[in-house]
Amino acid sequence: MSAVEQLDTYGAWLVRWLRTVLRERGTELTISGLALRFRELQRDIDHLEIEAPAATPRVWSPADMLERIGRAVASAWDQFIAFIGMVGALSLSLLAAVRHPRSFRWISAAHQLDRVGWRGVPIILLITFLIGGIISQQGFFHFRKFGADEYVVDMVGILVLREIGVLIVAIMVAGRSGSSYTAELGSMKMREEIDALRTMGLDPVQILILPRALALVVALPLLTFVGSVAALYGAGLVAWLYGGMSPDIFIARLKEAISLTHFKVGMIKAPFMALAIGVVAAVEGLKVKGSAESLGRQTTTSVVKSIFLVIVFDGLFAVFFASIGM
Repeated sequence: MSAVEQLDTYGAWLVRWLRTVLRERGTELTISGLALRFRELQRDIDHLEIEAPAATPRVWSPADMLERIGRAVASAWDQFIAFIGMVGALSLSLLAAVRHPRSFRWISAAHQLDRVGWRGVPIILLITFLIGGIISQQGFFHFRKFGADEYVVDMVGILVLREIGVLIVAIMVAGRSGSSYTAELGSMKMREEIDALRTMGLDPVQILILPRALALVVALPLLTFVGSVAALYGAGLVAWLYGGMSPDIFIARLKEAISLTHFKVGMIKAPFMALAIGVVAAVEGLKVKGSAESLGRQTTTSVVKSIFLVIVFDGLFAVFFASIGM
């Protein structure tokens, strides 16, 4: 090794590893010609004893399970408190905007409404149209075995107006706009823009979150209406092409099957689902720390929680409307 001009710790470890490998194969490596200034380093590395920590298998006990359950319950409670706190903050900001309309950011709200509503129409139309067509096709495929083709229209109409329309639209808005809101607020949190607003005496909830939440509350019912119409149109098209039911018969049967009550049930759900999506997006966005990993984690959490709450709200409303006869 007389040609070696520089040797650091990594190089010394490499030499030791090479000697160990060759020794295991029955060959002894002898170092010669190494400069005096490197010999002490190599000697220290060669004589360094490193023992791998013994792997001790973890034994699970009932106490560990109780600890996990306790932590999960405490985390769920903290998330519930944060959700309620954000609802309260939004309510106070809304009251302040009602008392002082000039303080409300109308341009920001209009911009967010354009993003959530108008720009979301194409994808909503496409997905709901396909969903309506799929439900219709499956209905004809299975109901035809019992000679009940005409009841497919009843099923599609009631299902779309009461459940599927608002549910599909809310899930898509949660994935499209809810994730966007969380990422935007999280990015502002990372760059300390929200702290700067507080330093200037401005309320981040009123400036950033309220316009976004109101845009969701206004846009989601409109998108639900558009999506329901598209789903019914897709169902009618499939009924004509696949089921052999003419559009006139489909429309006539649809008028008999559905009523204004079915439409109102779906539309009443929409604002509450929109509020849940907006609140979750805001809460998770404000939890972002200073790393990109945190931003990605909270964005994913926001989408998952929003979809979960949308489904929970849908189930609660279904039970409520059934109990009052709607």
